Amino acid sequence: MDFTSNKRPDDMERITTPELADAFIDEAVQAVRAQVGDGKVLLALSGGVDSSVVAALLIKAIGKQLTNVHVNHGLMRKGESEEVVEVFEKGMDANLVYVEASDRFLALLDGVEEPETKRKIIGNEFVNVFAEEAAKLEGIGFLGQGTIYPDILESEEGVKAHHNVGGLPEDLQFELVEPVKLLYKDEVRVVGKQLGLPASMVDRQPFPGPGLGVRCLGAITRDRLEALREADAIVREEIEAAGLDIWQYFCVVPDVRATGVRDGKRAFDWPVIIRCVNTVDAMTAEVPELEWPLMKKITARVLDEVPGVCRVAYDLTPKPIGTIEWE
Repeated sequence: MDFTSNKRPDDMERITTPELADAFIDEAVQAVRAQVGDGKVLLALSGGVDSSVVAALLIKAIGKQLTNVHVNHGLMRKGESEEVVEVFEKGMDANLVYVEASDRFLALLDGVEEPETKRKIIGNEFVNVFAEEAAKLEGIGFLGQGTIYPDILESEEGVKAHHNVGGLPEDLQFELVEPVKLLYKDEVRVVGKQLGLPASMVDRQPFPGPGLGVRCLGAITRDRLEALREADAIVREEIEAAGLDIWQYFCVVPDVRATGVRDGKRAFDWPVIIRCVNTVDAMTAEVPELEWPLMKKITARVLDEVPGVCRVAYDLTPKPIGTIEWE
């Protein structure tokens, strides 16, 4: 397989079995070693499926030549950065650098409404952060990324710019290492299991590189971002507690307000929109039906526990026409 190409071979067999995953891993490990040699790699480790599988592959291929960098850009889900540190630094003994950059990212995003601009700001700032971290280390020449094939297809077709495809500046000083960029999401999960990653990581639902930045719709504000983070945590907690097998579920909070009544007084607060989808390859997606008691429970908790929210809605739009993310 040509790991330098952005085109998946027409005759490439889908990775659906442990045996096929093992074959891919062997080939990818050899390709990484050939590309990197005795060089050092800096990897963006968000803790999501894609970056975690890439981290495991690179650790298998080059060991301590890899430095994992987790950037808390202030757009993570509730408790996510803490979990990354616990799993990778303490559980896997990985070289992990934790960067607290919330204020830095949010300052750059202040007042920015256009989705593609937000994505590129976040992507470019990631590169800046990594460049700074690389300057603190000796011999970093490569940037590892969790690009997967749907990212490439959507960027090439003009659907959206992904932070790891369309948002990188032309003067990028690192050579990219992207060992899973020809795989679909379901294949990445199979590979992750064969690499021995915990089920809690491999089966974790996908999370976009720009994080909650593309779910806090329009210009991001700290109070609306926090409302989104809390509502999202409730939705994930309740769906997981119900034992539902749903590929991805999350919230968005638009930059609009709706009229409501709270404690006998007029409220003018945000709506929360719940998004649930089932898919195999992320190119098409269907919306699952949620049981009415579950929807009522989620709604009651969000309205009761999240300040600044007065309505809850459920997005019924499949892909296409709607993309999985709103922005």
